[in-house]
Amino acid sequence: METVEEDVEEYSWREVVLPRLIPVVPHAAPELERETGERRRGRDLLVAVDFGPNSRHAFRWALAHLARIADTLHLVHAVSSVQNDLVYNKSQELMDELAVEAFKESLVHTKARIVEGDAGKVICREAERLKPAAVVIGTRGRSLIQSVLQGSVSEYCFHNCKAAPVIIVPGKEAGEQSVL
Repeated sequence: METVEEDVEEYSWREVVLPRLIPVVPHAAPELERETGERRRGRDLLVAVDFGPNSRHAFRWALAHLARIADTLHLVHAVSSVQNDLVYNKSQELMDELAVEAFKESLVHTKARIVEGDAGKVICREAERLKPAAVVIGTRGRSLIQSVLQGSVSEYCFHNCKAAPVIIVPGKEAGEQSVL
């Protein structure tokens, strides 16, 4: 039997330096001392974000339903090129805004990464690297026919992301107004 070596594809990414939001606290905060195991250590949660309202809805859903104080929220944004400063700067503004919101709403630590490449592959690759407790992604709001013809990032992640459970958060109903 022969061993087959897979080609490990290198990819481009840039770490996002987020504003320092969390004050320095002594080693164990009183409310965390009685916590044990995973709750005390915290978990890694990966949230795929873009500029769309459904992505923002999925981010807020993750804050409301999954995130706990000791957790780390990893924001991942896929772009066509990390060398394009205009794209990088707009993406960094989005990440800064989401990091501030995450701290204000749920008191979670946030890390962000802007990765070059196809969104579905980027999300699965980052999930493989981080081994998070969950991957949270929003839907794009396409109809069934559009998704079949053009493909769907959330569907790709659902079928190909083996490192963690994938939670697909549907968009808000058409009648509801989203507050950004």
